[in-house]
Amino acid sequence: MNKELIILYTTAASIGFFHTVFGPDHYLPFIVMSKARKWALPKTIFITFLCGIGHIMSSVVLGFIGIAFGIAIMKLEAFEAFRGNIAAWAFIGFGFAYFVWGIHQAIKNKPHAHVHAHLDGENHDHDHAHKYEHVHAHKEAKSNITPWILFTIFVLGPCEPLIPILMYPAAKKSIAGLIGVTLTFGAATVATMMSIVILLSLGIKIVPLGKLERYSHALAGATICLSGIAIQFLGL
Repeated sequence: MNKELIILYTTAASIGFFHTVFGPDHYLPFIVMSKARKWALPKTIFITFLCGIGHIMSSVVLGFIGIAFGIAIMKLEAFEAFRGNIAAWAFIGFGFAYFVWGIHQAIKNKPHAHVHAHLDGENHDHDHAHKYEHVHAHKEAKSNITPWILFTIFVLGPCEPLIPILMYPAAKKSIAGLIGVTLTFGAATVATMMSIVILLSLGIKIVPLGKLERYSHALAGATICLSGIAIQFLGL
């Protein structure tokens, strides 16, 4: 491997890492949804991996189409920016809708007191919530749509730094360079996503929410919505 390729791969790995770390949308949705929906860690990791691959591959396909048809990099970046706007608004819309649903669930499951009378004339009461009562199979099945919503949003979301990196090996007509840059950038991005999700998921699972537990869905929705706002208006 020549020095140019080593520098190129190192650059691709570094950009993939920092692009992910400084983009909260790459990991926060999985962490908060895992906490709210009580996903097992293997399920959370798998969903993160799947979304990461979809996120990378959509930009890879676009980049290779651009290279094959000689489309100018400025046009590709403009299209990526357009896709980024769609993804950001999708995060905002999904997060807000989930927040509203979470508030509804919290209100519906608000603990309330039951009074019990005994034969000896003594009365006592206790708090009670219907959070886990009346759970039907069809409701559980409907909840499985959430990972696919996240996957769709991540496919829409562009990897803006990838296409400029692909242009160098493309200009050199190096197929090996194109494949190497794609694999290096993709591996660094997905590995960073999964590492952050695993570490923070393990941390957040041991944090007791107490009375806030019934607001976990609302908090997850608010976090996703704020992530979308940060992307759209702060350029994260």
